[in-house]
Amino acid sequence: MSEFQLFMAIVAVVSFTVCANDPSSLQDFCVAIKDSNASVFVNGKICKDPETVTAEDFFYSGLHRRGNITSSFGTKLTQVFITQMPGLNTLGIAMVRIDYLPGGLNPPHVHPRASEMIVVLEGTIHVGFITANPTDPNSKPKLFAKTLFPGDVFLFPQGLVHFQHNVGNSSAVAIAALNSQNPGFVTLPRALFWSEPPLDHEVVEKTFRVEEKLVEYWQSMAWRGNN
Repeated sequence: MSEFQLFMAIVAVVSFTVCANDPSSLQDFCVAIKDSNASVFVNGKICKDPETVTAEDFFYSGLHRRGNITSSFGTKLTQVFITQMPGLNTLGIAMVRIDYLPGGLNPPHVHPRASEMIVVLEGTIHVGFITANPTDPNSKPKLFAKTLFPGDVFLFPQGLVHFQHNVGNSSAVAIAALNSQNPGFVTLPRALFWSEPPLDHEVVEKTFRVEEKLVEYWQSMAWRGNN
């Protein structure tokens, strides 16, 4: 290989690496604050003056408490995002505690900006994710599913539809970690049947191959989330 070819190969590798990774932070932290006079925006939030940062900005107490489950899904999400811990800003991490009643479901949803790793603390939880549409039109998306017990860990890749279902006879608890400060939640039934304004009936009818009356019934329901 000539020196020119070697140089071009190095440039190509460096260029790919730069394009394939998020930029590293150029500061120790950027504690989020609502005061518009404080400083500048970073990742959509304003940075607190480092001289006024305290340990409380990096602290949250509450994941030891059981969530108050009121959703129709029988689950409750207790989030540790920037709102709960301002010091998370720009660090690309977040956590969630999930409480499940017997039979409780964290319904099929997507995190567009994060992968998720879940560990079961109590109970028996059936989990899974579905792959993206295969390139072969005759092939089906694949389901990867597993029944988890206390101490078991499972991974949901970024952007893929996934779920968790308490299949035990008692309540269950899990902790999830996500590699984004704002992973985003797209709960499929809530997005499809409870948008404002509502999704056109014909779109839903043709998507699910159902009659208009069923679409009207689905859209009349209160698809509130579990957070």
